[in-house]
Amino acid sequence: MSKYISISESPLARFLFSNTVMAPLWLAVRLYVGWAWLSAGLGKIVNPKWVGDEAGTALAGFINGALAKTAGAHPDVSGWYADFLQNMVLPYVGTWAHLVAWGEVLVGGALIIGLFTGISAFVGLFMNMNFMLAGALSINPILFALSILLVLAWRVAGYWGVDKYLLPKLGVPWRRKN
Repeated sequence: MSKYISISESPLARFLFSNTVMAPLWLAVRLYVGWAWLSAGLGKIVNPKWVGDEAGTALAGFINGALAKTAGAHPDVSGWYADFLQNMVLPYVGTWAHLVAWGEVLVGGALIIGLFTGISAFVGLFMNMNFMLAGALSINPILFALSILLVLAWRVAGYWGVDKYLLPKLGVPWRRKN
């Protein structure tokens, strides 16, 4: 007798995150989040202050703004994150600028075509978390929440996309090929 108990999903969770009837909803969410990332990234890769002769200038300004938000009784940016920005990002700001710009383009493009939807949404979620930790709100909390839902719905979120054809060929880690 196994000492582990399997707890099944609720019918609502199973319907929302596993039923292909919900594919149109997740397609709309995926396209919205993907377009937000793609348009932000495209704006950066054509900007020489992000990717070009002045690479890192814009990101350095953003980071210095974040570092300014570490003061006061209730700072917008935590000390540990400020240390990360100051010691790990600022010294290599040109490289980080390229990673941010191209990361946004790749996440956006992958979400739009439905390629590795769960992984792409998670990478976008991670970028959103970093922007929010740096004190930038804007649309980031909305994209963060929608990305969590896309990660949860990964099986059906990419159903109307490349994942429908690619994932069965690759298989999934928890299912053996017959």
